[in-house]
Amino acid sequence: MATDAGPPAPLAGVRVLDLTNVLAGPFACHQLAHLGAEVIKVEAVGRGDLARNLGADADLSARGMGISFLAQNAGKASLTLNLKDPRGAEALRRLAARADVLVENFRPGVMERLGLGYETLRAVNPRLIYCAISGFGQGGPWADRPAYDQIVQGASGVMSITGDAESAPLRVGYPLADTVGGLTAAMAISAALNATPRGAFIDVSMLEAVLATMGWVVSNHLVGGTAPVPNGNENPTSAPSGTFQCADAPINIAANKDEQWLALARLLERDDLIADPRFATREDRKANRHALRAELETVLTARPARDWAEALNALGVPAGEVLTVPEVLAHPQVRDRDFLARFEDVPGVGRPIDLVRIGAMIDGKRPSVAAPPPVLGQDSAEILSDLGYSEQEIETMRAEGVT
Repeated sequence: MATDAGPPAPLAGVRVLDLTNVLAGPFACHQLAHLGAEVIKVEAVGRGDLARNLGADADLSARGMGISFLAQNAGKASLTLNLKDPRGAEALRRLAARADVLVENFRPGVMERLGLGYETLRAVNPRLIYCAISGFGQGGPWADRPAYDQIVQGASGVMSITGDAESAPLRVGYPLADTVGGLTAAMAISAALNATPRGAFIDVSMLEAVLATMGWVVSNHLVGGTAPVPNGNENPTSAPSGTFQCADAPINIAANKDEQWLALARLLERDDLIADPRFATREDRKANRHALRAELETVLTARPARDWAEALNALGVPAGEVLTVPEVLAHPQVRDRDFLARFEDVPGVGRPIDLVRIGAMIDGKRPSVAAPPPVLGQDSAEILSDLGYSEQEIETMRAEGVT
């Protein structure tokens, strides 16, 4: 699959070493690859990224091309190195000397024990941007704890406010902490690439990255002295604002302004609710939100969600059907905006696959990558040769498990 000709991608000419596993780090480097960076994924010999063995298709997982790996590794090259072997560590130092960015998500201290920590690599390349992603950051009492997404979701307070009074604490339905941590890393790296002089150590804590996105919740506590609580599908800042049942499916309605509330009530031919003292002001409607929902659903349940969404949006009242993932991916709003990339020939997979690109367009075009996700080690010989290793040296390293 080739990209359309056009101006250079924003990160064209930037070389990134991706030493990461599973999601937060690979997702960060996924963003950078789509923005034009050359990304070399450095993987463990014989096993590679753990995500290669994860996902809903057991056959692909057994082949080392698990769906969890495919999701965020398109456009990357794959080099296998045994970093515990001095020759593997030396190869990485040679790579770092030519790189702009290195991203790793080992537990703090692992890279130092391998002789590949920031200070060592900075001596090789003072312009290197070194990004370490971890669950809790490089310092603090939790720094040495292992951390997966669900651990961070629980520690951050996210689970305590997800769900309702009966179901909380509840995990968010996708790896929120990993993804937010990866986006935070990609943002910080992009900023560091623009700094003069170039060269930095970036410490990304998934815990802090998630907390930074919880601005309203955190500030209601810090500034307003209000303890955050789970509100289910209700928007605690306004009413009627939340999820409502229609004839066939739920709908989200956000009548957050007074004029939107009036338009909603009149569309439903419930002018009586406007005069009801229980719903006279925003604060009244918030205090009586459950009674208000019950009144509105007496009418909403008479028609399908799609009909109500069209009618409400035409009046300037934000509304939308609650869709499944397959439904939204098939919708022309997503389908027709070049969000999905199709790879017809994927080594190790044996069939075409569709993968998501990044959630931004630049000058009307979706950034993309040309190559599908790599099989383990597919670029090792080429990369090592470029670093000055002879064919015999590469063959010896391969025979002895260094690559």
